[in-house]
Amino acid sequence: MIKQTLFFTNPVSLSLRNCQMVITPRDITEPLTRPIEDMGCVVLENQQIHITLPLLNELVHNNVAVVVCDNHMMPSSMLMSLDSNTTQAETQKFQFAATEPMKKQAWRQIVEQKIRNQAQLLANLGRQYDDLKALSLSVKSGDTDNREGAAARIYWSRLFGRDFRRERDGPKPNDMLNYGYSILRAATARALLGSGLMPSIGIFHRNRYNAFPLADDMMEPYRPYVDAIVCEMLGDGMTQLDKDAKVRLLGVLTVDVAMDSVTRPLLIALTMTTASLAKYFAGDTKRITLPEFR
Repeated sequence: MIKQTLFFTNPVSLSLRNCQMVITPRDITEPLTRPIEDMGCVVLENQQIHITLPLLNELVHNNVAVVVCDNHMMPSSMLMSLDSNTTQAETQKFQFAATEPMKKQAWRQIVEQKIRNQAQLLANLGRQYDDLKALSLSVKSGDTDNREGAAARIYWSRLFGRDFRRERDGPKPNDMLNYGYSILRAATARALLGSGLMPSIGIFHRNRYNAFPLADDMMEPYRPYVDAIVCEMLGDGMTQLDKDAKVRLLGVLTVDVAMDSVTRPLLIALTMTTASLAKYFAGDTKRITLPEFR
């Protein structure tokens, strides 16, 4: 079943009753209820939202990604469960014991698929992509030649024009990309925890100030799904990161993702990826299941 994403932009009171979220808007006397078991992600944007501790605990217990926004209405933090998988101690033991060669081979697979997905998005848009395909075939263990960076320079210039620079505080549509990636990052962290992995122990990303480096690693091949939505929004004349734009970007969690011979919503595809990573660390497989953009 596709998990729901709930997005709160107005002042509401959120509480728990009978394992259901009780939503009480200020201008409505009759509260609404939603089953927590059906939720995959909850985004709390409005700064006047009231939420109870029992509800937060129940959300975390059900491995719901709870994203909190700052006063600029941008995702700033998320809740992380400390006990979301019954075998996480064993899984994390394998994760911590992973050798550098294992990590480098995992990163090679991730970068290869990211570049392939970028190339496919360009192909879908009718733009040149052959050189990106070639780059994906020459990625070395650990991407020591930085094929990811070389591909990015080509990719962004063809996606949004030669003058575009992918910078967090850069001009539009960087703000849309930032928002979409923040949601994707929260969903990836949720999937990692559900697979018993520790998001704070990365494969490639290792910044000491980054609390979720493994989420940043594993979301890389999924980024083109956000990029595709931003391209569609710009094509539809949407240039402002308003409520409608955010709702559309949240839709990335339910887009169809092809993996091997099956197609799954992105939120479920992420769990397949993270489960395969846990098996990779345990030595049960040499291949990580990654999304194939189509």
